Amino acid sequence: MNTLTNRGDDPGAQHTPELVNAVLAFDVGGTDMKSGIVLGDITSGDVEVVDVARNPTPLDGARSGETVCARIVELTAAYRAAHPELNISAVGVTVPGIVDEAAGVGVYSSNLGWKDFPFTATLSKALGLPVGFGHDVGMAGEAEFRLGAAVGKKDVLILVIGTGIAGAVLCDGRRVAGGGYAGEIGHALVPAPDGSLVIMESLGSAGAVARRYTEATGNTVAGARDVVALAAEGDAAASAVWRDAINALAFSIAQCVSILGTETVVLGGGLSMAGAALVDPLAARVDELLTFHRRPEYLHAALGENAGLIGSALKARSLAAQA
Repeated sequence: MNTLTNRGDDPGAQHTPELVNAVLAFDVGGTDMKSGIVLGDITSGDVEVVDVARNPTPLDGARSGETVCARIVELTAAYRAAHPELNISAVGVTVPGIVDEAAGVGVYSSNLGWKDFPFTATLSKALGLPVGFGHDVGMAGEAEFRLGAAVGKKDVLILVIGTGIAGAVLCDGRRVAGGGYAGEIGHALVPAPDGSLVIMESLGSAGAVARRYTEATGNTVAGARDVVALAAEGDAAASAVWRDAINALAFSIAQCVSILGTETVVLGGGLSMAGAALVDPLAARVDELLTFHRRPEYLHAALGENAGLIGSALKARSLAAQA
C-alpha cells in the first residue's frame, strides 16, 4: 500500500513512506453501524473497500444523534491508529430517515430517535475534516448511478427490496432529493387485492411476502425466497402472495415510468436475488400497465452491501477536493 519517495539526491538518503489518501465511511442503520476505508480513484470507479466492520448502533432515544456522532469520532480515532499509513482526508456518513443533505441535518428518524440533528456540523467540528452526509439509500443509489449498474444512464429508479422497500430516483442525470422526502417509494399507495389502497411495501417487500404467506396458510417460512420457491412448485397460496407482490411493485414502477420517464430500474436488496423469478413477471406486468411509454431496462445492483459506504465516500471525497 505504501509508496517510497527519495528525499534528495543523496543515494544514502532515508526513504520515508508517503501517506495514501483515503476516505473513512460510515453507514448507520437501526441495529448496526457499518464502517470501512474506501481507497482508490473514487471518481473513476477504481475503488476498494477495506477493513469493513460492524458495530452496534448506540441508540439513546432523543439523544441518539449525539451518541452516534460520539461513536463515529471514537471509531475514526481507532481507524487512524490502526492505519498510520493512511491520510484520512474526509469522512462520509449515511443515515436512514428523512435527511436534509444540503444542511447536513437528520430531520427525522422514527427508529433511531433523533429530530433535526446537525450531523455535519457536529462531526466536522469534532473531527476537523470535511464530512459528506446523506441518506443511506440515496447515497447507495448515487454510487450505483456513478460507479455501478446504472453508469451511462440518465433516468433511473434504484429499488432496494428487503424487509421494507426504499428507493432513489434520478432524473436527467441528477438524483432527486425533494428536501429529503424523495425516494420513499415503499410508502407510495398501490391497489390492494381487495380494491383498497395500501402502502407498497405492505405487499411488495420481502417481509410482507413471508408474513402474508404465513397469515394465509399458518405455515411459517424462513423468508420470501421460500415463498418464491413454493410458488414455482405450484403452491396456490404462495402464487397468490407472489402475484400480489409483483402487482404492487409493477404499479409503482409504471408510475415512475409515466411521471418521471424512468428508463432503467436497478433492483437491489435481498428479494432481488430471486433473479428471473422476479424480473420476468415484473417486466411483463409493467408492460401491461404502460401504453406508449418506453419500457424500462431491469438491472441487478452491482455494488452489493458496500454501496452505501461507497456513496458516502463519493460525497466526502468531493468535499475534500473543494477544501
